[in-house]
Amino acid sequence: MECTTNFNRIRNNLQTLKLNEMDIHLSEYLDKLQSGDIDVTELIYELTKLEVEAKEIRAMNACVKVANFPFIKTMDDFDFSFQPTLNRDMIRGFTDLRFIEQKENILFIGSPGVGKTHLSVAIGVEAARHRNSTYFIHCNDMILQLKRARLENRLEQRLKFFAKYKLLIIDEVGFLPLDDEASKLFFQLISRRYENHSTIITTNKSLSQWGEIFGDSVLANAILDQLLHHCHLVKIIGKSYRTKDLTKELNDSSEDGV
Repeated sequence: MECTTNFNRIRNNLQTLKLNEMDIHLSEYLDKLQSGDIDVTELIYELTKLEVEAKEIRAMNACVKVANFPFIKTMDDFDFSFQPTLNRDMIRGFTDLRFIEQKENILFIGSPGVGKTHLSVAIGVEAARHRNSTYFIHCNDMILQLKRARLENRLEQRLKFFAKYKLLIIDEVGFLPLDDEASKLFFQLISRRYENHSTIITTNKSLSQWGEIFGDSVLANAILDQLLHHCHLVKIIGKSYRTKDLTKELNDSSEDGV
């Protein structure tokens, strides 16, 4: 009776402390202790190990959740056979995250739909899972936030927000042209991140067209100078990745005489 009472007391304490894994597996490991499969030290170690692992998983999931990804994709989800011009080993190599340690950037260049965003998200998810502070944002959304912050006299605060992340992913730079204010705000942010943290940028514009994006070739060159100083440049030449299944379906329908 006393053993049962103590067992319940222990479980109550574990629940109060929110040590859920220890609570779930306590009975299992007490049975192992009683049968002589483990000793007391091993029991404590195994139960605390389960709790530590669960805490790590929760922390990783939290990092992914706050990263603002538009979707969750991994490198295994990417069909490299559809984009044969890509160096698979190089792209997969980014997931070792050495580029973050070395404060390097990645610039994905390619037409809409070739997989730039997918690859940037896959790298970002891996970074977040390893508890590197990561944030994803579309370029135009970022500019709107910075402009609004300037109007509200909190630009410095917002610049610090975007500058603090170990990995910042700015998607679709150049999808829409930037006015003079937006271009200067973009330059300020890149300057703050330069040689401090890593940035991934996706764009559908070649480097020679960046003067058109920012409306100022001198400013565009200054931005590129900082981005490309420590940078992996990845050009994706191929068909739209997003429409590959539709294309296959249309081809199959054609073969069937539809």
